[in-house]
Amino acid sequence: MELNLEFISTKLIKPSLPTPQHLKNYKLSFFDQLAEREHMPLLLFYPHGNNENDDKFDEKFEKSLSRILSHVYPAAGRLSRDRCSIDCLDQGVTFIKAKVNCQFDDFINQVQTDLNLALFFFPQGIQDLKDADFDSTPPVVVQVTKFECGGIAISISASHPVMDGFTNFKFVYEWAKVCKLGIPAEEIDFLSFDFGEILPARDLSSIFPNRVYPEDLEAKFVAKRFFIDELTISRLRDKLSGEMNSGELSFKPSRVEIITAILWRALIRVSEAKHGYLRRSLVFFPVNLRGKISLPLKENAFGNYVMDAPIQFVPGKNKMELHDFVTLIRNSVQKAIDACAIGSADDIVATVAKTYKEIFVSKEWGTDNDEVDRCIISSLCKFPMQDADFGRGKPNLMHFGLRNFHSCWMYDGECGSICVQVDLKDTYMSLFECDSDIKACTNVLAHQDLIQVKPSL
Repeated sequence: MELNLEFISTKLIKPSLPTPQHLKNYKLSFFDQLAEREHMPLLLFYPHGNNENDDKFDEKFEKSLSRILSHVYPAAGRLSRDRCSIDCLDQGVTFIKAKVNCQFDDFINQVQTDLNLALFFFPQGIQDLKDADFDSTPPVVVQVTKFECGGIAISISASHPVMDGFTNFKFVYEWAKVCKLGIPAEEIDFLSFDFGEILPARDLSSIFPNRVYPEDLEAKFVAKRFFIDELTISRLRDKLSGEMNSGELSFKPSRVEIITAILWRALIRVSEAKHGYLRRSLVFFPVNLRGKISLPLKENAFGNYVMDAPIQFVPGKNKMELHDFVTLIRNSVQKAIDACAIGSADDIVATVAKTYKEIFVSKEWGTDNDEVDRCIISSLCKFPMQDADFGRGKPNLMHFGLRNFHSCWMYDGECGSICVQVDLKDTYMSLFECDSDIKACTNVLAHQDLIQVKPSL
């Protein structure tokens, strides 16, 4: 499918109510400083709305964004020069309108066999922002693309140092409610904005170096979506429960733990097939720490409060049975949570610094060690993205991330199932989809052709 995009307009949407003077400078937190300096786009595709014309929807969509920015005021600001705060002067978020030369149903049918088509709807250049451009770009960039004969693609790209996944998804979900229900700005109140006061920014140079994920700019990445139904998950849990009764497992695993174990073990076996031997493997598993620590932080805190719990596989030390992976995942994630659960802000900073030093600069696990395989496995389950109804129903399709690192994104499907978007180098994907566990446990929802990392749009 050859897609041609025509840009209609680009403007700034500002808060409908001015930000009060005492909120003009929003302080970033220590965890905001840790986030990668990149924009993370979320793509949502909606069919044609039957109950209103496009002009009426356009007006509601823009006005609801303006209203919600009055509450989420840092999203309409700009990073300060010292990168430790946001100047909240109501500068606004970028709002782009475009149209594409195909019908929505044709696109949805085609994207089932070529998920890369979704990348076409990212805001132009958002993946390639350089240092100074990143600071001057609004924390939120929205692009709405209309299909012929109805249907839209909504891209919400959020600056990671300003908003983590929880904040971004909460923002989108609540914005959809405001759009659908017409909630006035004065009644919008779903986030708190005091994290920077509770755990303020630090001089990171004295704590630990920048987090750097190795990136192969010559690599070609592919993505596929896999579907794991509720019956399969129940069967796997029953099998593991039997092992629990026999003493091989000491707890009842969650759906996310089971699927994380299946995905990771398959990736390790793929690496073994490629290299001819078992290699060390390191999973970054993002953990939302809201509600899990002793600091007086509200569970709906704006910003970043996520820690990449490191889960380490060592050949010879760790075994390859599924229950061994489930146990390793449970223990590693709980260790990361426990390390941050009790103590002062300084204690938490010291704990996180120690953990990140071990996984980013150590001889055994650091990014300079080419004998370690690395990936991100992230659970987006229980986040409300699939319920983001702007008045057009639920999205037909969702797409996550930048496609530039080995990643697995889990999210809720229908009736207790889980969908997984898997982003891998093409040479890995061809082996991954043939893995015995993957073939036995999943159905492939979308096939992917090759793309270059950071494609030119």
